[in-house]
Amino acid sequence: MNPQQTIRLAVIDTDSGFVTVLAKRTEAAGWQLRQGGSAIPPEELVAMKLNALLLDPAMLGAEDGWGYLERVCGMLPDLGVVVCTGRSTVAQRVRGLRLGVDDWITKPCHPEEAMARIEAVSRRRRRGSLRAEAGPLVAGELEIRADQFQAFVSGDSLDLTRREFELLQLLAEAKGQVLERETIYQRVWGYAMAHGDRSVDVFVRKLRQKLEKRSPGWAYIHTHFGVGYRFDPESEGGGESESFTSSSQQRYSGVTSSPPAR
Repeated sequence: MNPQQTIRLAVIDTDSGFVTVLAKRTEAAGWQLRQGGSAIPPEELVAMKLNALLLDPAMLGAEDGWGYLERVCGMLPDLGVVVCTGRSTVAQRVRGLRLGVDDWITKPCHPEEAMARIEAVSRRRRRGSLRAEAGPLVAGELEIRADQFQAFVSGDSLDLTRREFELLQLLAEAKGQVLERETIYQRVWGYAMAHGDRSVDVFVRKLRQKLEKRSPGWAYIHTHFGVGYRFDPESEGGGESESFTSSSQQRYSGVTSSPPAR
């Protein structure tokens, strides 16, 4: 992180030993820290103008913790959310990441590792904010708006989840390049992809369904079997997109050397 960019962090955790040490380390680093021993209403988190939230959902109870995570991730799509909790199953971690959690740390965890992960999440969010400032990206009938974490067709939202939007944005910004599944997973989920994980394929399928519903005359995401995916808008008649621009109005030239397979 740029040392001039102070990280504003809220911590929701009742582990007094961990929180005390973390508070001392973050203070020494010049961070602004807010502590809470119970769930902070999402509306208050908005007012805090945070970069990141670190929380242990276990302290809220099983279902209350999941419900709180879903509300926070839904209401604050540009907030970096890091879970730091005790032992968890793969299913629980996957559920959290799909809700919109950016990182998942297992306790016991050293405060320096927690801070490093928070910094990494904040950097990714900062890059997303810079993209939002650059203006919307237009591709085919799509208008992709990073400032709203949504894509639109004729003003109608595709109603994307945050993870779906991040996947669409990554593919669109690759400008016709074929992205391998492992690369997509690392850049969207923030982890190395486990063997047999089909999350990328599942999310691409959901994206295609939403795109086909709103923009049936266009094919946007193409499969390269055994490799990954490529974003290259093509009209129903087989022509390439005549519109793929950013606020700078730079024209896009797609990769057409290999025929797409859907």
